[in-house]
Amino acid sequence: MNHTAIIEYLKEKPACILDYPFGPDVQVFKVEGKMFALLAKRQGSIYLNLKCDPLEAVQLRDVFDAVQPGYHMNKKHWNSVLLDSSLPEGEIHRMIDNSYSLVVKTLTRPVRDSLAARYGI
Repeated sequence: MNHTAIIEYLKEKPACILDYPFGPDVQVFKVEGKMFALLAKRQGSIYLNLKCDPLEAVQLRDVFDAVQPGYHMNKKHWNSVLLDSSLPEGEIHRMIDNSYSLVVKTLTRPVRDSLAARYGI
């Protein structure tokens, strides 16, 4: 899965906003002001930071070499995914969907209800 395709997939998430709070080289994807993904280049490689259930985060790190503890993030709740073509596209989509869902679940009920009314989520 290439860099452009990942950006497009992230931007398709309901109410997704692309922000650059850390400068022009770090893309932060938010829903209702809360980050669910961060895309950045580090040491010549592209990484995607995604929120994850703590137990699943460890399991993914055990299964995939390209999944590491979240770089500059809470390592219990975030993974950094090296986008080196070693992960199947479907797995990357699943991890993105999961991250988005986990963040939406933390929003207040009125905000979640508003998202549900506007986007059917």
